[in-house]
Amino acid sequence: MDTFKRLKDYYWPYRRLFLVSILSLFVVTSVTVIYPLVLKYTIDDVFGQGQYGQVPYLAIGFIVLMGIKGIAVYYHQYFGDLFGVSTVYELRNELYTKLQYLPFRYYDSAKTGDLMSRLAGDVEVFRFFLSFGLAQCLNFLLLIGFGFAIMLYLHPTLALVTLIAMPFVAITAYRFDKKVHVAFKEIREAFSALTTKVQENISGIGTVKALSQESFEISSFTGKNQSYKDNHISTAKIWSAFFPIMELIGNICVVALLAYGGWLVIHDQMKLGELVAFFSLVWFIIGPLMQLGFILNSYSQSKAAGERLLQVLDEPDHAPGAKEAVMSNRKVLHGHVSFIEVSLAYNEKNEKALHTISFDAPPGKVIGFIGATGAGKTSITQLISRFYTPTAGTILIDGKDIADYEHQELRKNIGVVFQESFLFSCSIYDNIAYGNPQASLEEVIIAAKYAQAHDFIAELPDGYDTLLGERGLGLSGGQKQRIAIARAFLTKPSILILDDATSAVDMETEFRIQQALHEVMVGRTTFIIAHRISSLKHADEIVVLDRGHVLERGTHEQLLALPEGSYRRIYEIQYKDHLTAIHERTGEWSRT
Repeated sequence: MDTFKRLKDYYWPYRRLFLVSILSLFVVTSVTVIYPLVLKYTIDDVFGQGQYGQVPYLAIGFIVLMGIKGIAVYYHQYFGDLFGVSTVYELRNELYTKLQYLPFRYYDSAKTGDLMSRLAGDVEVFRFFLSFGLAQCLNFLLLIGFGFAIMLYLHPTLALVTLIAMPFVAITAYRFDKKVHVAFKEIREAFSALTTKVQENISGIGTVKALSQESFEISSFTGKNQSYKDNHISTAKIWSAFFPIMELIGNICVVALLAYGGWLVIHDQMKLGELVAFFSLVWFIIGPLMQLGFILNSYSQSKAAGERLLQVLDEPDHAPGAKEAVMSNRKVLHGHVSFIEVSLAYNEKNEKALHTISFDAPPGKVIGFIGATGAGKTSITQLISRFYTPTAGTILIDGKDIADYEHQELRKNIGVVFQESFLFSCSIYDNIAYGNPQASLEEVIIAAKYAQAHDFIAELPDGYDTLLGERGLGLSGGQKQRIAIARAFLTKPSILILDDATSAVDMETEFRIQQALHEVMVGRTTFIIAHRISSLKHADEIVVLDRGHVLERGTHEQLLALPEGSYRRIYEIQYKDHLTAIHERTGEWSRT
């Protein structure tokens, strides 16, 4: 029950809905157990005494009772469902909010399919128990309680003989719950793995087809599907052992009732109507008894689902504090960034991604980072955005430790263009204005022009109202990058980070974007990550990285002047054909 106690904040505000549902269920149960008493009266006092004139009144009474029961069932079902739906509405909102503020470290190991399974499947399992399973559990207890009380009233000895098997029900139910809870937790985990596999396959279907790995993917999916199937079969074995035992116990109760009750009637120690009433009550109790497995099943599934939901809710996050939440306007930073002996390791097991990095970037300065893949370029910019916390050293923003800034306050002053541009399934206008929703169309167009995106957007049939597919489907890689650049420009950040932002555009477009950047970068601290020297040669300072260490730093001209420098070697590799052509022309001119 600890799981439900910890999730109390989500269902307790709607307790009045649950109370109305339970009161209605109380009425339903009361009418249900009254029915055998009416039946007893009809057999013993009406037909037994020959008072046939009461039959019409009894028939009307039955109709009234059934009408009351029908109305009560309606209110019970409606308010029960409303209770469950309202609860999971709040729970799902809280989970989604939690996902927005979880740190990058969490997403380094989290799987999209698993999170989707929790947000959709596990929440729905929890809702089903609140809406239906919990009410059925209470219905079972009410029927047992009311029914047993009436049976004791009619004939205490027969009641005890009939229900002597009840302790065995409790023992069986307890053992079943212990086994089935583990089984359903394994099913939920297997389903998450299955969902993750499907999500990854669909997202990477282009790679699958390009490498002709359809057979491998089918085999991999079949393995996970087999695991899901095996878990269900194991659970089915538990179920198949439980139901026959419960049915046997129920039938033993009926046999005991007929044997002992029949003997009492034959020896005039009990009236026939009382035996019929007993028989009806026993079946009213056996019905929920047979459903006890379903109730325990629903409880076990919801408990397993609740535990998986709490795993997400218990994760430490970066949700805005009370002070930050009430901020109406962002605090504009100057953008002075300083790294002082900064090191970073993504976790304790990994070696350091950065080693004692230091630099100073006042407002208006442009710093370029270049180096091989894995050199630590992106790690530096992720530290600036507080996606990660440095292992050692200090990062200052405007002379203040970066840890003293709220995440939202800091990031509202930073514009980032990632290497892999992500676009949402909405219009181009909405994508560009994503970081500044209040921006006018004119402002969006200006940003698009800076990013060299306006011309191709204007050529689209719906222009800026063009709806994009998932992840920007329908646009080329270069077009998506330019929209992402426009999105960053529109936020008017104090700090601009371009992470290989022009890698997918042609050289001519890159040149035009760079010309526009000169105007945009005025007064802004800008960090450029690139593999092409042409993207950062205009930077005020270029830092060459290798395995988290700074190898060289200086301007483009200063680094080219180092005869054995890494930067010069990269330059010669990238401009080899161009340099060869110049040398050839120089040789021809010297001969003439």
